[in-house]
Amino acid sequence: MELGMIGLGRMGTSMVQRLLRAGHQCVVYDLQAEAAQALVQEGAVEATSLEDFANTLKRPRIAWLMVPAAVVDPTLKTLIPLLDRDDVVMVASSCG
Repeated sequence: MELGMIGLGRMGTSMVQRLLRAGHQCVVYDLQAEAAQALVQEGAVEATSLEDFANTLKRPRIAWLMVPAAVVDPTLKTLIPLLDRDDVVMVASSCG
């Protein structure tokens, strides 16, 4: 299975690491490129923008947002137009 993760804080990074260890493929994106690059060392594929993220994932795409509540709406506003009807977006956020 391939899954994309947007937001590579403590929780997002841990989830990607577990997915990679279980043999899944992960495309990762974070505003802090260093966070994504660290996961590339573990086998993830880095996306450099939300457009790159959407273009890199195989269809139907599964995207997981693990971002602070304040950036959920702006991120979705940019991401949704890049996706297809059959794609899946899951959102988990924190108050921080």
